[in-house]
Amino acid sequence: MTDVQENNDDAFFRERGFGLRIGFGKRPALIVIDMIKAFTDPSMMLGANLDSQIAAVTPLLTAARGSNAPILFSTVIYNDVDFRDAGIWALKQKGVVTLKGGGDSVHIDPRLDYRPTDSLLVKKYASCFFGTDLVSRLLSREVDTLIITGCTTSGCVRATAVDAVQSGFRPMVVRECVGDRSASAHKQSLFDLDAKYADVVSLDETLNYLRGI
Repeated sequence: MTDVQENNDDAFFRERGFGLRIGFGKRPALIVIDMIKAFTDPSMMLGANLDSQIAAVTPLLTAARGSNAPILFSTVIYNDVDFRDAGIWALKQKGVVTLKGGGDSVHIDPRLDYRPTDSLLVKKYASCFFGTDLVSRLLSREVDTLIITGCTTSGCVRATAVDAVQSGFRPMVVRECVGDRSASAHKQSLFDLDAKYADVVSLDETLNYLRGI
Protein backbone atom coordinates (compact mmCIF):
# COMPACT_ATOMS: atom_id res chain seq x y z
CA MET A 1 0.00 0.00 0.00
CA THR A 2 1.42 3.40 -0.99
CA ASP A 3 1.40 6.44 1.28
CA VAL A 4 -1.22 8.03 -0.97
CA GLN A 5 -3.49 4.99 -0.72
CA GLU A 6 -3.02 4.87 3.04
CA ASN A 7 -3.91 8.55 3.39
CA ASN A 8 -6.95 8.05 1.18
CA ASP A 9 -8.08 5.11 3.30
CA ASP A 10 -7.64 7.11 6.48
CA ALA A 11 -9.60 10.05 5.08
CA PHE A 12 -12.36 7.75 3.82
CA PHE A 13 -12.75 5.99 7.17
CA ARG A 14 -12.77 9.28 9.07
CA GLU A 15 -15.39 10.67 6.71
CA ARG A 16 -17.60 7.63 7.36
CA GLY A 17 -17.32 8.07 11.12
CA PHE A 18 -14.79 5.37 11.95
CA GLY A 19 -11.89 5.85 14.33
CA LEU A 20 -13.72 7.70 17.09
CA ARG A 21 -11.95 7.75 20.46
CA ILE A 22 -13.12 5.37 23.17
CA GLY A 23 -10.77 6.90 25.71
CA PHE A 24 -9.17 5.52 28.85
CA GLY A 25 -11.48 4.62 31.70
CA LYS A 26 -10.93 4.82 35.45
CA ARG A 27 -9.68 1.35 36.37
CA PRO A 28 -7.07 -0.16 34.03
CA ALA A 29 -5.36 -3.51 33.82
CA LEU A 30 -2.23 -4.22 31.80
CA ILE A 31 -1.96 -7.41 29.76
CA VAL A 32 1.28 -8.64 28.18
CA ILE A 33 0.26 -11.11 25.50
CA ASP A 34 2.46 -14.12 24.70
CA MET A 35 5.84 -12.50 25.29
CA ILE A 36 7.28 -15.99 25.71
CA LYS A 37 10.51 -17.39 24.33
CA ALA A 38 8.72 -19.21 21.51
CA PHE A 39 7.64 -15.82 20.15
CA THR A 40 10.50 -13.53 21.21
CA ASP A 41 13.35 -15.73 19.93
CA PRO A 42 13.73 -15.01 16.19
CA SER A 43 15.36 -18.41 15.62
CA MET A 44 12.21 -20.29 16.63
CA MET A 45 9.43 -21.23 14.22
CA LEU A 46 6.96 -18.73 15.68
CA GLY A 47 9.54 -16.19 16.75
CA ALA A 48 10.34 -12.62 15.73
CA ASN A 49 12.67 -9.87 16.90
CA LEU A 50 10.66 -8.09 19.59
CA ASP A 51 13.54 -6.38 21.38
CA SER A 52 12.09 -2.89 20.98
CA GLN A 53 8.66 -4.03 22.15
CA ILE A 54 10.14 -5.65 25.27
CA ALA A 55 12.04 -2.45 26.01
CA ALA A 56 8.82 -0.44 25.63
CA VAL A 57 6.77 -2.77 27.86
CA THR A 58 9.28 -2.45 30.71
CA PRO A 59 8.33 1.13 31.78
CA LEU A 60 4.66 0.24 31.41
CA LEU A 61 5.09 -2.55 33.95
CA THR A 62 6.74 -0.10 36.34
CA ALA A 63 3.95 2.45 35.88
CA ALA A 64 1.23 -0.18 36.29
CA ARG A 65 2.80 -1.38 39.53
CA GLY A 66 3.03 2.21 40.73
CA SER A 67 -0.69 2.74 40.12
CA ASN A 68 -1.63 -0.66 41.60
CA ALA A 69 -3.19 -1.73 38.30
CA PRO A 70 -3.61 -5.49 37.79
CA ILE A 71 -0.92 -7.02 35.56
CA LEU A 72 -1.55 -10.13 33.51
CA PHE A 73 0.82 -12.14 31.34
CA SER A 74 -0.36 -14.78 28.91
CA THR A 75 1.27 -17.86 27.48
CA VAL A 76 0.19 -20.65 25.14
CA ILE A 77 0.69 -24.21 26.37
CA TYR A 78 -0.39 -27.54 24.89
CA ASN A 79 -0.21 -30.67 27.02
CA ASP A 80 -2.20 -33.33 25.18
CA VAL A 81 -0.59 -36.08 23.15
CA ASP A 82 -0.40 -35.10 19.47
CA PHE A 83 -1.50 -31.58 20.45
CA ARG A 84 -5.16 -32.55 20.57
CA ASP A 85 -5.79 -29.58 22.87
CA ALA A 86 -4.80 -27.30 19.98
CA GLY A 87 -7.82 -28.55 18.03
CA ILE A 88 -8.11 -27.73 14.35
CA TRP A 89 -5.59 -24.90 14.79
CA ALA A 90 -2.82 -27.51 14.94
CA LEU A 91 -3.55 -28.31 11.30
CA LYS A 92 -2.81 -24.73 10.25
CA GLN A 93 0.70 -24.12 11.60
CA LYS A 94 3.65 -26.34 12.44
CA GLY A 95 4.85 -23.96 15.14
CA VAL A 96 2.54 -25.47 17.76
CA VAL A 97 5.27 -28.05 18.38
CA THR A 98 7.29 -25.31 20.12
CA LEU A 99 4.46 -24.69 22.62
CA LYS A 100 4.56 -28.04 24.39
CA GLY A 101 3.98 -27.91 28.13
CA GLY A 102 7.09 -28.43 30.23
CA GLY A 103 9.39 -26.84 27.68
CA ASP A 104 11.41 -23.67 28.20
CA SER A 105 9.85 -21.98 25.17
CA VAL A 106 6.50 -21.37 26.91
CA HIS A 107 8.11 -19.34 29.70
CA ILE A 108 7.86 -15.55 29.85
CA ASP A 109 10.89 -13.85 28.30
CA PRO A 110 13.27 -13.26 31.24
CA ARG A 111 13.93 -9.67 30.11
CA LEU A 112 10.42 -8.81 31.33
CA ASP A 113 9.78 -8.24 35.02
CA TYR A 114 7.26 -11.02 35.56
CA ARG A 115 6.56 -11.46 39.27
CA PRO A 116 4.71 -14.12 41.29
CA THR A 117 2.14 -11.46 42.22
CA ASP A 118 1.21 -11.02 38.54
CA SER A 119 -1.51 -13.15 36.98
CA LEU A 120 -0.53 -15.80 34.44
CA LEU A 121 -3.18 -16.65 31.88
CA VAL A 122 -2.73 -19.94 30.02
CA LYS A 123 -4.57 -20.10 26.72
CA LYS A 124 -4.91 -22.40 23.73
CA TYR A 125 -6.02 -20.02 21.00
CA ALA A 126 -5.47 -16.47 19.79
CA SER A 127 -7.71 -14.41 22.07
CA CYS A 128 -6.84 -14.11 25.75
CA PHE A 129 -10.60 -14.20 26.38
CA PHE A 130 -11.44 -17.42 24.53
CA GLY A 131 -11.67 -20.42 26.83
CA THR A 132 -10.18 -18.56 29.81
CA ASP A 133 -11.44 -16.82 32.95
CA LEU A 134 -10.09 -13.40 31.92
CA VAL A 135 -13.50 -11.70 32.11
CA SER A 136 -13.98 -12.89 35.69
CA ARG A 137 -10.48 -11.76 36.65
CA LEU A 138 -11.09 -8.29 35.25
CA LEU A 139 -14.59 -7.90 36.68
CA SER A 140 -13.47 -8.97 40.14
CA ARG A 141 -11.04 -6.03 40.10
CA GLU A 142 -13.68 -3.70 38.61
CA VAL A 143 -11.48 -3.12 35.56
CA ASP A 144 -12.96 -1.05 32.73
CA THR A 145 -9.82 -0.47 30.60
CA LEU A 146 -7.51 -3.13 29.16
CA ILE A 147 -4.06 -1.85 28.16
CA ILE A 148 -2.88 -4.30 25.51
CA THR A 149 0.74 -5.14 24.71
CA GLY A 150 2.56 -8.15 23.27
CA CYS A 151 2.41 -10.24 20.15
CA THR A 152 1.42 -10.77 17.50
CA THR A 153 -0.39 -7.65 16.34
CA SER A 154 -2.29 -9.41 13.57
CA GLY A 155 -3.05 -12.47 15.68
CA CYS A 156 -3.40 -12.67 19.44
CA VAL A 157 -3.27 -8.91 20.01
CA ARG A 158 -5.98 -8.25 17.46
CA ALA A 159 -8.17 -11.13 18.67
CA THR A 160 -7.85 -10.00 22.29
CA ALA A 161 -8.67 -6.38 21.45
CA VAL A 162 -11.78 -7.39 19.50
CA ASP A 163 -12.97 -9.66 22.31
CA ALA A 164 -12.24 -6.95 24.86
CA VAL A 165 -14.56 -4.42 23.23
CA GLN A 166 -17.17 -7.14 22.71
CA SER A 167 -16.95 -7.94 26.42
CA GLY A 168 -17.47 -4.34 27.50
CA PHE A 169 -13.87 -3.30 28.20
CA ARG A 170 -12.01 -0.34 26.70
CA PRO A 171 -9.17 -1.80 24.60
CA MET A 172 -6.06 0.42 24.46
CA VAL A 173 -3.41 -1.02 22.13
CA VAL A 174 -0.03 0.55 22.84
CA ARG A 175 1.65 1.07 19.46
CA GLU A 176 5.27 0.75 20.58
CA CYS A 177 4.50 -2.32 22.70
CA VAL A 178 3.03 -4.66 20.09
CA GLY A 179 4.85 -6.51 17.34
CA ASP A 180 4.48 -9.00 14.53
CA ARG A 181 6.51 -11.23 12.24
CA SER A 182 5.16 -9.26 9.30
CA ALA A 183 5.61 -5.48 9.10
CA SER A 184 2.71 -5.15 6.65
CA ALA A 185 0.36 -7.27 8.79
CA HIS A 186 1.36 -5.24 11.84
CA LYS A 187 0.66 -1.92 10.12
CA GLN A 188 -2.67 -2.98 8.62
CA SER A 189 -3.86 -4.52 11.88
CA LEU A 190 -3.14 -1.34 13.82
CA PHE A 191 -5.03 0.68 11.20
CA ASP A 192 -8.04 -1.62 11.34
CA LEU A 193 -8.07 -1.89 15.13
CA ASP A 194 -7.93 1.88 15.51
CA ALA A 195 -10.70 2.33 12.96
CA LYS A 196 -13.17 -0.15 14.42
CA TYR A 197 -12.34 -1.88 17.69
CA ALA A 198 -9.77 -0.14 19.90
CA ASP A 199 -7.79 3.00 20.52
CA VAL A 200 -4.22 2.66 19.28
CA VAL A 201 -2.33 4.85 21.72
CA SER A 202 1.28 5.89 22.23
CA LEU A 203 3.54 4.69 25.01
CA ASP A 204 3.92 8.23 26.35
CA GLU A 205 0.20 8.90 26.68
CA THR A 206 -0.32 5.51 28.33
CA LEU A 207 2.47 6.17 30.84
CA ASN A 208 1.00 9.59 31.61
CA TYR A 209 -2.42 8.03 32.12
CA LEU A 210 -1.10 5.35 34.51
CA ARG A 211 0.99 7.84 36.47
CA GLY A 212 -2.01 10.12 36.82
CA ILE A 213 -4.34 7.57 38.39
